[in-house]
Amino acid sequence: MMSTQEEPENIGKVLSLLREWDRGDRTVRSRMLNTFLTHNTGKTFHELELEFAQVASLFLARLTTWMRLTYMFGTFLGLQLKAIGIFLSASSHDQYLMEFLEDGGVLTLLDILSHSQSKEAEKAEALRLLRTVSNAGRKYKEVICESQGVKAVTECLAKSNTDETQEAAWALLESLSHGNPKYQNQIYKGLIALLTCTSPQTQQLVLHTLHTMQSKMKTAHHSIVEPLLNMLRSLHLEVQDEAINLILDLRCYDVRPLLLTGLLALLRPVREEVQQHQNVEESEIMKMTGSLRMFVQQAAAAKTIRLLAEDSRDVSLELLSLGVIQRLLYAMGNREHTDAQIQASLALEHFVLSHPVIKEHVQRGIGSTLFAAFMHQADTLHMNMDEREAEILLSNKVNITEVLDGDNSEG
Repeated sequence: MMSTQEEPENIGKVLSLLREWDRGDRTVRSRMLNTFLTHNTGKTFHELELEFAQVASLFLARLTTWMRLTYMFGTFLGLQLKAIGIFLSASSHDQYLMEFLEDGGVLTLLDILSHSQSKEAEKAEALRLLRTVSNAGRKYKEVICESQGVKAVTECLAKSNTDETQEAAWALLESLSHGNPKYQNQIYKGLIALLTCTSPQTQQLVLHTLHTMQSKMKTAHHSIVEPLLNMLRSLHLEVQDEAINLILDLRCYDVRPLLLTGLLALLRPVREEVQQHQNVEESEIMKMTGSLRMFVQQAAAAKTIRLLAEDSRDVSLELLSLGVIQRLLYAMGNREHTDAQIQASLALEHFVLSHPVIKEHVQRGIGSTLFAAFMHQADTLHMNMDEREAEILLSNKVNITEVLDGDNSEG
């Protein structure tokens, strides 16, 4: 505790510091901020109060005002943000947070995210401060959202090309998504919109948060289906895995029919037309890249179908009624992509073993020799498949719809 003699002396020092601040130019203030950061980083609320002799709020107000007036020019913005961070992080109650909000601090931080002059490091620091505000509780989360914060943060995340800013933006959205029921749907839709981003890291982070959010929601928005299925085209396994996990969760929601028909369509992809280019080499590269992603998506769809069917007999029967067998056989015939063949074979194996009534129909549709090889070891069938056998699979007309009623009665 500060003695009664020390307190007036300390107040005099602080008031002298504030007078120096008020009289000083930006160079003087930046020097003072550097000294402040050196001596006060990591201090608690009470330690700051002792250091500033109960007038810490006056210094915070000056800092916030200076930042609000100068952030558009980028002058010492990084220093200002770090200094404000000391106050917001040290607060053991609402005092500094409320003062910061009342001085327009949150709106300024959100403006920094969209300002063209802001550097990526400054945006990341602003996002971290906003997360500190959000972590303080529901009313603070609501203040951020009421200030169009979700839009500002999602746009910042979508446009950013640095890991630091992307991770800071995601962490803020993650914080806002918890304990904030009033704005849950707004955050959910904002995350869905981010699925169209091209950054694999952003895709993975967003999918992870969507996965967590979805489990708390009673419904799923239909707009999630198309971009989620497109995530299966990713050449990054982490993104694919997150997308598959979310699809597995969505089987319990009203978007299930859309997801299942979408997955089945991916088993028999249509080659995308490549526009004519003057550069023939560029055109060929685009064709190859497009085909690879299309086949990666085909393989991922087959894998997802197997996992869905293994998880639920009802979903398995629904997939059968939609014609999954014919499409899996088609994917097995894709000699241009081994993994598509393997994943389709494993999925078909599950259906054949789980629904014996369709076994003879598959055998009749592809021939006894090919079927025997498939039953012997499904995941290596592709290794010995010749062109004629591949053509049999690609042109198969297997239709097991008529036997499903019997299978249903058995279940």
